[in-house]
Amino acid sequence: MFIISKYTASISIAAPLLMMGSDTIGAQDQPTSLEGTWVMTSAYEILADGTRVTNYGEHPNGLLMVDKNGRYSVQIFRPNRPRFIAKDKTKGTPEEYRQAVLGSSTHTGKVVIESLKGKLIFQIETASYANWEGTEQIRDYTFKDGFLTYQVPAGASGNGTIAYSIWQYSSN
Repeated sequence: MFIISKYTASISIAAPLLMMGSDTIGAQDQPTSLEGTWVMTSAYEILADGTRVTNYGEHPNGLLMVDKNGRYSVQIFRPNRPRFIAKDKTKGTPEEYRQAVLGSSTHTGKVVIESLKGKLIFQIETASYANWEGTEQIRDYTFKDGFLTYQVPAGASGNGTIAYSIWQYSSN
């Protein structure tokens, strides 16, 4: 079994009933495992000045996959990112590279749930943002009505932005 923690984030995710250890999932139930595949339903940021933005669009594409040992992979992409005109990623323009980097976020490693504390701990091994590699990031989370919500704290962005990720368990 593994434990997951979060900084200041809320996540709501529907988990398989066997992970809950009961026949029904109630609002009070907390997962002890995130094993399975989760689909992102929303992602947004609150800037330091309080402005709400959606760097990955109103309906981002994202998957969170966790195995029975807590190894995970997260991929988040803004839909309709511009394609490289040269059709060769080694020959992109500075703006094409900028959009490719800012329109996606990925990381892998191990995730632990501390359900009594409401924390997810991401032990990041690899990341599209190299500064996260080798770090441990803690996120506060909530689990309610089949949704997992977590918050990436302002300190992780380096610019005061707080990011929220909302995921739903996928049985497919």
